[in-house]
Amino acid sequence: MPNDFGKLILRIGFGATMLLAHGWPKLANFSQSMNTFPDPLGIGNSLSLGLAIFAEVLCALLVALGLFTRWVSLPLIVTMFVAFFLVHGNHPWAKREMSFIYMMAYIAIALLGSGRFSLDFLIRKRT
Repeated sequence: MPNDFGKLILRIGFGATMLLAHGWPKLANFSQSMNTFPDPLGIGNSLSLGLAIFAEVLCALLVALGLFTRWVSLPLIVTMFVAFFLVHGNHPWAKREMSFIYMMAYIAIALLGSGRFSLDFLIRKRT
């Protein structure tokens, strides 16, 4: 049971923080940012921004809720990997640190799963 509380805190803490502090501002300012957002993969600024919003809003919300947790952690891991190694790769550690912390947290969430206090658990329990 303590492990399940730990998983809940990890999921809600990192899911909600990503959604509110990073994803929502990107979504709210999409039209202002779509031509200037970094394009580290060469797929275009708008598509790069759209993929970041998908991960940081939808996937982060699903992580916080504990729905499809392991699967939706993957886009978040990839997004933070790109931020850490490509977007901020040449920046000092202080600029890269947050993307590293988020990446490690989402890797832990993907490995640990959602725990008992999640929608994943409720779905598994019914089937």
